[in-house]
Amino acid sequence: IAGYKYDKPGHKWVWPYRAVSNQLKLVSLLHEGVDTLDKVFEYAVVHFPQRDCLGTREVLSEEDEIQPNGKVFKKVILGDYNWLSYEDTFHLSQRFGSGLASLGQKPLCNIAIFCETRAEWIIAAQACFMYNFPLVTLYSTLGGAAIAHGLNETEVTHIITSKDLLQSRLKVKTRLKHIILVDKKPTSWPDLPRGIMVHNMAAVQELGSKPENCNLNSHFNIIFPPVPSDIAVIMYTSGSTGIPKGVMISHSNIIAGITGMAERIPNLNENDTYIGYLPLAHVLELSAELVSVSHGCRIGYSSPQTLSDQSSKIKKGSKGDTSVLRPTLMAAVPEIMDRIYKNVMTKVEEMSSVQKTLFVLAYNYKMEQLSKGYSTPLCDRLVFRKVRSLLGGNTRMLLSGGAPLSAATQRFMNICFCCPVGQGYGLTETCGAGTISEFSDYSTGRVGAPLVCSEFMLKDWEEGGYFSTDKPNPRGEILIGGPNVTMGYYKNEQKNREDFFVDANGQRWFCTGDIGEFHHDGCLKIIDRKKDLVKLQAGEYVSLGKVEAVLKNCSLIDNICAYANSDESFVIGFVVPNQKQLTVLAEQKGIRGSWEELCNHAEMEKEVLRIITDAAVTGKLERFEIPKKIRLSAEPWTPETGLVTDAFKLKRKELKTHYQDDIERMYGGK
Repeated sequence: IAGYKYDKPGHKWVWPYRAVSNQLKLVSLLHEGVDTLDKVFEYAVVHFPQRDCLGTREVLSEEDEIQPNGKVFKKVILGDYNWLSYEDTFHLSQRFGSGLASLGQKPLCNIAIFCETRAEWIIAAQACFMYNFPLVTLYSTLGGAAIAHGLNETEVTHIITSKDLLQSRLKVKTRLKHIILVDKKPTSWPDLPRGIMVHNMAAVQELGSKPENCNLNSHFNIIFPPVPSDIAVIMYTSGSTGIPKGVMISHSNIIAGITGMAERIPNLNENDTYIGYLPLAHVLELSAELVSVSHGCRIGYSSPQTLSDQSSKIKKGSKGDTSVLRPTLMAAVPEIMDRIYKNVMTKVEEMSSVQKTLFVLAYNYKMEQLSKGYSTPLCDRLVFRKVRSLLGGNTRMLLSGGAPLSAATQRFMNICFCCPVGQGYGLTETCGAGTISEFSDYSTGRVGAPLVCSEFMLKDWEEGGYFSTDKPNPRGEILIGGPNVTMGYYKNEQKNREDFFVDANGQRWFCTGDIGEFHHDGCLKIIDRKKDLVKLQAGEYVSLGKVEAVLKNCSLIDNICAYANSDESFVIGFVVPNQKQLTVLAEQKGIRGSWEELCNHAEMEKEVLRIITDAAVTGKLERFEIPKKIRLSAEPWTPETGLVTDAFKLKRKELKTHYQDDIERMYGGK
């Protein structure tokens, strides 16, 4: 809700937008007095001591499987989940924190974690929260320069990592003295610089449990307990616009953020099961897991390669993680949901005409019923049960964040998975908290209303033509305020002055750079981004993000990056085509060759451009927004290639460098 306040006769200014339930005061605590993250965990341990907390599947066997093209894929057969109770997890964290202190880690001195998403990550994080070690988080897919930048800027001497990452990624010059591995210590590492000691987690926990260390470190913990304003995490962003920035997040920031998120999940309690598989170095996953822990839920760990029965590392005939865990709650980035949507719709296209007609009828009928506020139990049981089982069959809420979710994908997930998709909006700088759509809101293309911990303002942006006085909906740059707005960027005062400010009431605000509009019911829609706006030669403004969002709905496209140069009069695009769809198209056109040859074939490029143009017209893009030339890419864009972030956001600068020759070719031959 927003309103007007008169501070003197005849002079009014717009109140910030807030949740209706908290117009007078923003919420910052889950429970009275529970104001630091160590207390949040202690509260859960006291209330749910013997309940399952963290679960990991047992690896029964691994084998190499040779593919028809000669490539070798590693396949696994996994057993049941083995669980640690809340009490077990607490004691392991306590001992690990004590062990780190025994290795010379001091309170209020930074320590890094560079590790895949797994139970040990949360155990290590809770240890750091308890002992007041600010935790520096780094994505496991960052390149050498970014890793070195993060470790050197924060001056860490201790790092928690895994054997695989130690051997493949940690070959950078830093001031490290201790490397703690979450799994078994390798017998030797020839490139290890002199003076660095390698330990494994179990050995550090054993060291921490010795009576003399336990007593001494408990004494230190009493002297230096964390306070709400202390830094809990320095989270390095995935760097979609250059060198990663370290965001300083206090204990009170995170608690405010998870308080706001938890309020939007109805009946969240200890009977819920959350599946953790997104990078814990990403604010969406860390917040979701801390929300789960704070309410006594259990967290079962997974990975994108083992998530479902059809995932790439799961041996055919064996069970993926969702089938075994059957989670009730799940977070997902749009990239993963887009894949599920395209895979299911491809299978629908392969159905017999009778099956296909039945599916389409049921889909359209349910869409109509949902718009009227009704449920469709018969359709759910007879038609959508099989689709729903892809995520275990028990999912009651999906949380989408990290990037915009297309309307088609959101509608599909709502209908076929028989649960609402809570599309949210937040940034690392706001602890991932900002808005989440209501459980009962089935509208698409919007990100919901402000959370109870946040308030919003829209700032006029003249260059883009967005104003808070626009009709029918006010528009402008989104500013987020509240106790969840973080302390700023680590050692970067210039960016702090540019992106953060404190108002007359002492409230911190973050300038997001995103453009939004508020609808009459108080829900926010993201419509543009300042950095994605390019002015063409003739003066038209093109939103590259908008072009990409429309064209990604085309089944022929797995990923797309629109590009425009201000000296030119048209947009071009780099396209990662869907292999199955492009191969079928090539067969229809009588074109043969390897995957690379198909992507480099001028006739295929021309045909794909025709289909993209049709999709653009259907999606109501303006003439000047439609790409005039494209380049098909045979290689998919993954975080490992460095062309997208861990949240699968495009790295425009890197993509421009990667395709520089193609840009010159496409613009050169006008």
